[in-house]
Amino acid sequence: MSLRILGKKLGMTQIFVEEGKLIPVTVVEAGPNYVLQKKTVETDGYDALQLGFEPKRAKNTPKPLQGHFAKAGFNSLRHVRESRMTAAELEAYNVGDEITTDAFAEGDYVDVVGTSKGRGFAGVIKRHGMHGTLSLTHGAHEVMRHAGSIGQSATPARVFKGKRMAGRMGNDRKTIQNLKIIGVRSEENLLLIKGAIPGPNGGLVLVQKALKK
Repeated sequence: MSLRILGKKLGMTQIFVEEGKLIPVTVVEAGPNYVLQKKTVETDGYDALQLGFEPKRAKNTPKPLQGHFAKAGFNSLRHVRESRMTAAELEAYNVGDEITTDAFAEGDYVDVVGTSKGRGFAGVIKRHGMHGTLSLTHGAHEVMRHAGSIGQSATPARVFKGKRMAGRMGNDRKTIQNLKIIGVRSEENLLLIKGAIPGPNGGLVLVQKALKK
């Protein structure tokens, strides 16, 4: 697995490219990320790089974490995540390194991982796009957005697993693959990624170079 850096979704906008096309992009503040720890097979049982992102006040950070950050030479950070890597890839980084948007270039393809917006408890029309009761006559009363019958009678006399019904919608981990980077603004640590990515504005996302284009 290649390096995953942490970022924050700032929102969507649109830009013109040289060909004169108007392209919708998502602006991601991708860094700087700080290398907090290198985990190896010998010490931890697996190879990974631990990264921190977005400063926060020390008074809101537990003392053990404050010590962990100080050991790496940093102040308190809001987000800490691990990126699984091979031993050879791990050798390119050292504790205390700073990783910025320089790891990406315009034209690269990336995979973005985020948590989709939570919609709460939703009905079948909003959650699954069902039509509800099409007829408003023949005695239909307050069932226009209901699911209707969900099972069978004598056989099999039960509801099959996986039946699409009302329930919690959103707030799921989602990965959008093969999104093109339209622009990199290194001085502001911003990535301009073509299209939409999961999550609300201000939400945490993970960005890594796509394995396939």
